[in-house]
Amino acid sequence: MSLAAGTMLLTATITNAQKPGKWVALFDGKKIEGWHSYHKDKVVGWNIENGTLTPDGTGGDLVTNKEYENFDLEFEFKIPKGSNSGVIYKIIDKDDIKTTYMSGPEYQVIDDTGYKGINDKQKTGGNYDMQAPSDLTVVKPAGEWNKGRIVVNNNHVEHYLNGKKVVEYHYGGDEWKKQLAASKFKTWPYATPHAKGKIALQNHSPEEKVWYRNIRIREL
Repeated sequence: MSLAAGTMLLTATITNAQKPGKWVALFDGKKIEGWHSYHKDKVVGWNIENGTLTPDGTGGDLVTNKEYENFDLEFEFKIPKGSNSGVIYKIIDKDDIKTTYMSGPEYQVIDDTGYKGINDKQKTGGNYDMQAPSDLTVVKPAGEWNKGRIVVNNNHVEHYLNGKKVVEYHYGGDEWKKQLAASKFKTWPYATPHAKGKIALQNHSPEEKVWYRNIRIREL
């Protein structure tokens, strides 16, 4: 093989390796496939309502069957006043881990103004209890649709809210470890960095509603 041909092959290989995968719908508004309720082998308590995915409070968190490592995830969400939810990633789906957020970071979904007793690290778009969103003004109020996005690539994580990047951190990095040491996660499986995991939609409590739609992902 000539030097020129070898260079072209190497360039093509690098380009293909860096090219994201195709977008795949995790929920298309018509059926619930590729998911199960946490610690169950089927979907319980999540239903389709006017093309949205919503919990009725009986089944806990909804979890993907598949694990993801490097990905770009987009979703839309709406909550009523006083409600709380989240999109959790890098989940370890084992029976001895009580809840999804004990093993993975959470993109917070909440009524920022109507939910009592929360701080900035617990507001919409933030990395729950670790990093506050950098802009508290981009969130739309309870009752309106917001668009979320999570990008994880080689442990570099970004959260977007309505098109604006509001969180950026290095998962497992030195700054992350400092934040972890001051958090409630420090003794949980969350505290041990792991490359991949499942994704969950949180049903925070039986009384709290949330609606999700247009959920799609592409692997990076």
